[in-house]
Amino acid sequence: MKKAIVALAAAAMLAACATSPTGRSQLMLVSEQQAISASRTAYLQTMSALSEQGKLVTDPAVLDRVHTITGRLITQAIEMRPDSADWEWSVAVIDEPQTINAWAMAGGRMAIYTGIIDRLELTDDEIAQIMGHEIAHALANHTAERMSVAMASQLGVLAVGIFSERPQVSMTAAAAAAALAVQLPNSRASEIEADVIGIELAARAGYHPEAAITLWQKMAEVGGSGPPQFLSTHPSPGNREGRLRELVPEMMLLYEAPGECAVFPLSPVRF
Repeated sequence: MKKAIVALAAAAMLAACATSPTGRSQLMLVSEQQAISASRTAYLQTMSALSEQGKLVTDPAVLDRVHTITGRLITQAIEMRPDSADWEWSVAVIDEPQTINAWAMAGGRMAIYTGIIDRLELTDDEIAQIMGHEIAHALANHTAERMSVAMASQLGVLAVGIFSERPQVSMTAAAAAAALAVQLPNSRASEIEADVIGIELAARAGYHPEAAITLWQKMAEVGGSGPPQFLSTHPSPGNREGRLRELVPEMMLLYEAPGECAVFPLSPVRF
């Protein structure tokens, strides 16, 4: 039976494909809705564990800063992709002073660590570049893509569980794949997409495009003693800064365009 399921999964892998916002082909063994559902389970499990460890930031000043920046970006994300208005957008700030990282799951569930904010002494504009980049991953359905990669590389375990007829087994395996997807490296193609979409979201939200350059300059400096965790899941090719710099003139037109930047109301993370 298991051999038949794995064979079915392998056949599905050959047929399952989608097109990204930039027109590239994506491997999709799971639907976006499946990824969102699995991400919700994985996110709530992660937040519950962090809360028990006392690692979720509750300082109103820190949360207000992150929520305001992220809320402005989400407003632009919804303009770009209206169906995302129905997502359960949320962002947690995790108190790990040595961790330089941030991530997003399907459906707009995100986290940023105090280490990346404090150690890099980030400005609001630079935080906007990070969170815009993460939101872009969600908009471009990169979680489902990475879940698919995880399934493809572990067909003997994850595929059997996800294609199981038993809902509990299937959901557990899917949540595991969603959690694993956060830890997997993004492909260079998906990183380029997130860079392009992210810097545009930030510019439209009123955050200076040049911050994309200073952010990666800071990232390179802190990486001198060893790559920060952020770079383990966000590979940074040598030409990244140059590519972003080429986008700045176009993004400045969006940044300087008149108009108010509304803030999407983010509620506290609940689990």
